[in-house]
Amino acid sequence: METRAVIINKYGSKDVLEEGQVTLPELGEHQVLLRVKATSINPIDWKLREGYLKQMFDWKFPIILGWDVAGVIEAVGSAVTDWQEGDEVFARPETTRFGTYAEYTVVDDHLLAKKPANISFEEAAAVPLAGMTAYQGLFDHGHLKEGEKVLVHAGAGGVGTYAIQLAKEAGAYVYTTASEKNHELLQSLGANEVIDYRTTDFRDVVQEIDLVLDTMGGEVQLNSFDVLKENTGRLISVLGEPDQEKAKEKNVETKGIWLQPEGKQLSKLADLLQAKKMKSIVGSTFPLTQQGVYDAHALSETHHAVGKIVITVD
Repeated sequence: METRAVIINKYGSKDVLEEGQVTLPELGEHQVLLRVKATSINPIDWKLREGYLKQMFDWKFPIILGWDVAGVIEAVGSAVTDWQEGDEVFARPETTRFGTYAEYTVVDDHLLAKKPANISFEEAAAVPLAGMTAYQGLFDHGHLKEGEKVLVHAGAGGVGTYAIQLAKEAGAYVYTTASEKNHELLQSLGANEVIDYRTTDFRDVVQEIDLVLDTMGGEVQLNSFDVLKENTGRLISVLGEPDQEKAKEKNVETKGIWLQPEGKQLSKLADLLQAKKMKSIVGSTFPLTQQGVYDAHALSETHHAVGKIVITVD
């Protein structure tokens, strides 16, 4: 079937974004067709748009960007048993060239989770990629335990807002970095101490940290080694492989991670959302138009957006 979408037909700046009609692939037996109600922006979207990931994803054009979705099931494949038409769901679909900046998208059934009834489609669409990245970074890779000290860099960002809440819920002591205007918000999400990175070097404030979740890379990632607990500290980065030499010097564990989409894990996050133990911070919303996505990418590229940037689909 055909869907209206915001697409790219070549790599480049925000100017390559355009509206178009795309023919979706045939529905597989273990797939569902979703009518998209909302999607959200993640840095992978514009990194892919600019061509930085073409070695990893060698796709034909047109490409529909976007890998978060909340919507309503319109049709189910022949072997789908757990879902039916009309179900309200959300997901982090597989990374294919048929993304979610569209009115319709196809999702594998094992990646779906039921949308909590007490949150909006916008709040649900904000969760999958950022929420599961936070969860996998803290627990699957970071092995965070109750009573440990965790430092979440860029706490006001998409991954950061979920990581603070998840770490707090797990009983950790949470430090985070953010500009002063976001301190109150992050304290309300459960951060024990918020460090203003504009006026303070976090290394002057924290030490003996069990786990650092790095969403910044670069110098911040490098400086994070200085605050880790020797022998048992862990540094998990969502932005590339940290310096292994530095890790050896201090005898700490470090790794760069790439999200593994998973419906069961997303369902755990849905339970937390349903129980009001976690919430989405939707900082801004834009419509599914060329201009709307252009403006959303522009905001995301500043690295200063609060929470998640969501695209709503009428």
